[in-house]
Amino acid sequence: MNKSQLLNFVDEILTEKIQNLQKLIEETRASSNDTKSSMGDKYETGREMLQQEINNLQIQLNGFSNSLNILKNINPVPHQSVGLGSLIQTEKGKFFIAVSLGEIVFEKEKIFIISAESPLAKAMHGLKKNDIFSINNVNQAIKNVW
Repeated sequence: MNKSQLLNFVDEILTEKIQNLQKLIEETRASSNDTKSSMGDKYETGREMLQQEINNLQIQLNGFSNSLNILKNINPVPHQSVGLGSLIQTEKGKFFIAVSLGEIVFEKEKIFIISAESPLAKAMHGLKKNDIFSINNVNQAIKNVW
């Protein structure tokens, strides 16, 4: 599996999420402005709810933007031990330590994209091929690290 291609794939997913959120924020702002100009002050509560929605979307957008910045700084070189940018095969599946994105399908394989701050990534940090770690009282072996 090519780690550079995996990085590009995750980059595309994050970029698409960012673009979708930006569009949604613009649409919500436009809806808020339409309400403001056509309804007057008696619909202040509706506008406030739209503003809260914009704020929530902005928080999500900032999170994805930060994730994209982290991703852009990952060097796809092979790793001997687990750390940021490692692709790991365990008995339970494949994990890519980058950003918190969840399960994706890449080249017909399920891969879990997890943050370096996740409990699983912390449990594996610094370990090498054939090392054993424990998470939730379950031992797992690292089959490979790229």
